[in-house]
Amino acid sequence: MSYQNILSATNSGITTITINRPSKLNALNKATIQELHDAFDEANKSKSTKVIIVTGSGEKAFVAGADISEFADFDVKQGSKLAAKGQELLFDYVENLSTPVIAAVNGFALGGGLELAMSCHFRVASTNAKMGLPEVSLGVIPGYGGTQRLPQLVGKGRAMEMVMTAGMIDANQALDYGLVNHVTSVEELIPLAEKIASKIMRNSSVAIKSAINSINANYKDGINGFKTEIKQFGKCFGTEDFTEGTTAFLEKRKADFPGK
Repeated sequence: MSYQNILSATNSGITTITINRPSKLNALNKATIQELHDAFDEANKSKSTKVIIVTGSGEKAFVAGADISEFADFDVKQGSKLAAKGQELLFDYVENLSTPVIAAVNGFALGGGLELAMSCHFRVASTNAKMGLPEVSLGVIPGYGGTQRLPQLVGKGRAMEMVMTAGMIDANQALDYGLVNHVTSVEELIPLAEKIASKIMRNSSVAIKSAINSINANYKDGINGFKTEIKQFGKCFGTEDFTEGTTAFLEKRKADFPGK
């Protein structure tokens, strides 16, 4: 597909999606959110994509926030619709993808940018990364899942402080909080993400899909995560990947999984 605001390239099983609006510090507008949805959907459906990495163009910003000019004059109904549509199209969508998604956070990840990073399955950051949810300084709150995912990742108290102060934390503090898994240099950010992706790709894509489903279930209202795990565990026994994985183990060889 052809995109105006993002770049998407696949190499050796990894699809890298880059938000490419450097003049706007890669801010998310409606068009970019739609293009990101389309790119994630295309990669998730592609048999050649085993892992997705999402990052921002340049070194200044992953995503510096939402494009405020698009909604500054919205009323209550329009604001509610904006949040609901955005969550459906992108943030909830990414969280529930069956293909693993790694956020490579370079520079500013603020507002919708941090919300996008948090919707990914996990995050790595460069040393120049700055993260925060500054929405209350504009008289609004995070609307793309930030008030829900941030406490899940860093705990209620830290989330309350970050949201209420509208402050930023640096990469090392984000690592200490558990908001990111790894911190590295700007130059090594994408290579590190690719190194982790290569480790993921050695394993069963079918089993990873079940693992994502099971882990996410623990954070959904009305869903019993243990029951979901039991169901997904059982389903694995009916897959070619299970047969190959267990056979390879017993034969003391490396498994050759069929793929997605």
